[in-house]
Amino acid sequence: MAKKLIRPKAKKGPAGGMNPSNLMGQFQKMQQEMAATQEKLADELVTVTAGGGAISITISGHQRVQAITLNPEIVDPKEIELLQDMLVAGINAAIEQSQTMAAQKMEGLTGGLDINNLLGGLGGP
Repeated sequence: MAKKLIRPKAKKGPAGGMNPSNLMGQFQKMQQEMAATQEKLADELVTVTAGGGAISITISGHQRVQAITLNPEIVDPKEIELLQDMLVAGINAAIEQSQTMAAQKMEGLTGGLDINNLLGGLGGP
């Protein structure tokens, strides 16, 4: 004789489905946690280097450049285009790492759930 698998029953609301007030409460809690995490990202910093360490760029979790440090040896008026290219590469790398960090922190709250798609795009831009 096969064993019967017993599963806990979900709480049902008046319409026989999941309790909407419980679901709304969980959603509101997740929104609050997401807002708090987004605020903390302003204090999270990522530092990257480019040009073999000639340039160092620090950026916040909100993708705001906090500092750019240049090795004095690379500042040569004849090489200004190279310096500009290294700055662009370094800033873009810093932004990418900052976005990855922010996404990982937010994913920890939502469990990988795409809230914007879940709400049919109502979650905002």
